[in-house]
Amino acid sequence: MGSSNTAGGGVREESAMEDGGADGGAYQPEMPAFGAFSEGEKVLAYHGPCLYEAKVQKTEIRKDEWKYFVHYLGWSKSWDEWVVADRLLKFTEENGSKQKFLAKNQNVDKSSKSGRSTQSKPRSSNDAKVDKEDIRNQAPRGKKRKGQTGTEEKSMRSVEKLAMLQFPPTLKKQLVDDWEFVTQLGKLVKLPRSPNVDDILKKYLEYRTKKDGMIVESVAEILKGIRCYFDKALPLMLLYKKERQQYQEAVHDNISPSSIYGAEHLLRLFVKLPELLSYVNMEEDALGKLQQKLLDLLKFLQKNQNLFFLSTYNGSKNMDKSDD
Repeated sequence: MGSSNTAGGGVREESAMEDGGADGGAYQPEMPAFGAFSEGEKVLAYHGPCLYEAKVQKTEIRKDEWKYFVHYLGWSKSWDEWVVADRLLKFTEENGSKQKFLAKNQNVDKSSKSGRSTQSKPRSSNDAKVDKEDIRNQAPRGKKRKGQTGTEEKSMRSVEKLAMLQFPPTLKKQLVDDWEFVTQLGKLVKLPRSPNVDDILKKYLEYRTKKDGMIVESVAEILKGIRCYFDKALPLMLLYKKERQQYQEAVHDNISPSSIYGAEHLLRLFVKLPELLSYVNMEEDALGKLQQKLLDLLKFLQKNQNLFFLSTYNGSKNMDKSDD
């Protein structure tokens, strides 16, 4: 799976769909008679950082661009939506492998084993139903599944929405490229990183302060929480096996991982955040506001992607030989 066309975030060229300007007598490039996907076709659709099996139910041209109305197999119709071609992938063996990798990162497919499966076929719609059940089971402990109150049910829906946290397409591709560099090419991020996680969070706070005209206390508190989550989660769930020896050499004494690692590993935290936050008791309104702030921070990372992220990693002489 080459990084040039990984579409880790559904990043694909759509030159055939480019419009030709305003209506009128001027020359306009001819729109394709058919979209890249057809009605009734089974596809893989990006929703948040993961790929889900879906079915194209309608296709039409909107604003000189093909749009597709999809239903996520095994999910409620309330998730049905119109999407652009960037959000869809053909239902192929190669894309099935990509789906499994993203699901493993999200900890959705708990039964998957390390390494590539001998069968690359994507999960069935029945598995998608199990995934939805997994998300529900990650609700705060102590709440009963049966006889839930209306407030609890709303909280469950909020957790599901947070689990569907939308990643900008270029950041999805960044995640897959990151995985390929480490696990496939045997390259690691050179440490210490500059800017590091502390620097990035500080820059974001400065950006929000300038934009809002004041320091918003809630934003500052969320950034402190993200830093805390990062420092605690990094050695437990944000490293591939090939990176563990590097971590032991780089982080020692009272050094915080957030002062050593950078955007590459911070982005991995965002994949895990829905799972981590599902164990936190939060009101639906508070969870919704948190989701908006997390999305804003993701957009900030995307806006500064060339500044914050490495375009290539370094080879490493000392790495664990086993893949994660």
